[in-house]
Amino acid sequence: MSKNKKKYYTVWKGHHTGVFETWYECKAQIKDFQGAQYKSFATFEASKKALKGNYKDYVGKTSKFKSELSEVQLKKIGKPNYNSISVDAAVSGNPGEMEYRGVNTKTKKELFKQGPFLEGTNNIGEFLALVHGLAVLKDKNSDLIIYTDSKTAMSWVKKKTCNTKLQPNDKNKPVFDLVERALIWLKNNSYSTVIVKWETKAWGEIPADFGRK
Repeated sequence: MSKNKKKYYTVWKGHHTGVFETWYECKAQIKDFQGAQYKSFATFEASKKALKGNYKDYVGKTSKFKSELSEVQLKKIGKPNYNSISVDAAVSGNPGEMEYRGVNTKTKKELFKQGPFLEGTNNIGEFLALVHGLAVLKDKNSDLIIYTDSKTAMSWVKKKTCNTKLQPNDKNKPVFDLVERALIWLKNNSYSTVIVKWETKAWGEIPADFGRK
């Protein structure tokens, strides 16, 4: 996707709400605002229409998957398995305000969500989302598979580690508390859930995507 493609940003909750024409204007409204709600759109009209609606009706929703691949390449990969859940994280800055969630891949119904936390990284959020998803599926004795678009999170879960460079401090203590809980869960639990890499180039953004920059 071209980096020069114009985007418009709807801010439902922030220092100021409205439609903003640049990421820098949008970022100014959400920076240090607990629980900020925002999303990018391809046109001003779509962004303005969204402002009149509800944030939850737009986050992570797309009318269909948009592939960057040719039909031949797409055929080799196939379509996503809808008998699954998808997880993703979002961070305003890195490190910055972090949150993560899991959704039903087909319906995009939100199954769980944590955050926002004041200071985290995208990798940590992706890791926590994946472990949270594994715990939920095991608790329900579910045979669903789980999608993530993060190779790093998949690697950390496989190795039962969180190899982050972020240093613990008072501000991010809640994040590291969750990391510790996740690591303990991985060490004390076995699971049969199949973890699958979401093919973004073939299928578009993962259904759990927060729809941000």
